[in-house]
Amino acid sequence: MPSIVAQPTAHPLRVALHNEIHARPPEAMGAPLALSHLVMVCDAAEREASREHLAALLRDHHLPLPDAQTTHLRMDVGGMRLRWELHTEFVSWTFSRPFDAAGFGSREPAPALEAVPREWLAALPGQWLAGLHLWVLSSQQFGAASLASHVLREETLVASTVADGHGEVYTDWSLHPDGFSRMVLLAGGMTPRRLGRLVQQLLEIDSYRMAALLGLPAARQAFAALGTAERELAELAAAIRVAERNDEPRLLDRLTKLAGEVEGQYAATHARFSASAAYFELVDRRIADIGESRLAGLQTLGEFIGRRLSPARSTCEWATRRQDALSQRVSRISNLLRTRVEIEQQQSAQGLLTAMNTRQGLQLKLQATVEGLSVAAITYYVVGLVSYLAKGAHAFGWPFTPEGTAATAIPVVAFAVWLSLRRLHARLLHDSE
Repeated sequence: MPSIVAQPTAHPLRVALHNEIHARPPEAMGAPLALSHLVMVCDAAEREASREHLAALLRDHHLPLPDAQTTHLRMDVGGMRLRWELHTEFVSWTFSRPFDAAGFGSREPAPALEAVPREWLAALPGQWLAGLHLWVLSSQQFGAASLASHVLREETLVASTVADGHGEVYTDWSLHPDGFSRMVLLAGGMTPRRLGRLVQQLLEIDSYRMAALLGLPAARQAFAALGTAERELAELAAAIRVAERNDEPRLLDRLTKLAGEVEGQYAATHARFSASAAYFELVDRRIADIGESRLAGLQTLGEFIGRRLSPARSTCEWATRRQDALSQRVSRISNLLRTRVEIEQQQSAQGLLTAMNTRQGLQLKLQATVEGLSVAAITYYVVGLVSYLAKGAHAFGWPFTPEGTAATAIPVVAFAVWLSLRRLHARLLHDSE
């Protein structure tokens, strides 16, 4: 046994991330085996309720209960094998048990679901989305004719060899009276591990096919809203071309509301369309993984699914592209209208500045006029004071008459007043700069 050496500090998720490669591994299976697979669409509360529902079944059989972090469980419960998986949007339940294949060519055998308690099964949390009964046989003695007569519908029969020719799979992709579709796998000489992996891939094809189609109703609803929004956008674009300045605020308000509606619809459906695209890719990958080839006269599973799912896939993709294109068009027209409003606002501001400059020029001229009158008025009052002063000084021997003194002081006072006002203006201009 190797000795344990000193180790560096481990990332808290190191073990969980390492074990992710082993998450949901396929089980080894043997034929004959009957399986019943259910897919329940669940919200967050129903996902937790699903774990509690599983715990109730295990508690009735005195088995260990799952903890709060369990997302995958495989266990033998009361004569059947249970596989429970918690996915992002749904919960899958797979029940399996051996069965007697002796009379398979003459009648449909009992499904594995018959071993499940009826009351417990009816109370499964969530909404039932997909259901499949799958029978695995060890030999290839049953041909397509006997399968179509007793288990599958001949008019919609689809079949192919799988696992590089080691097995054959038959299905009709039809809902039977019990609400389940049917599939038969002739396993031939496949090893238990390879058989378990193939069964898991076939079940996932049916689950992901149905999950991918959840985007189709949303796409159809989106088309109606997109058509209305595109017509309104076309009307707004036409109105903007002939709009007057007074109409622009109203048009901008309508355009803003339209942009909000488009973005709201995009946000409401983007997650659904993205999930559908991912599920479509998973279906393609699982079909490629089963390694199928054609049986004479019959469509392969990949051909049938590709042909029937292509319209739904195209519808979802086209809805996504229309939403993106409409959002971009609304954004472009909004930017154009805002640019137009901003240019007109700038033009209005420029006109206002021109008017302000004109008014300021008139004010300067008026101020210059007023300043001239102010020089005259100040000179008048100062010369009056000089006249009074000259009269008083004449009594004390001033040699000039008061009138002569006042007349001589007029130009000197006027020049001094004018020079003082000029210096004051220069100082104020310098301070403002």
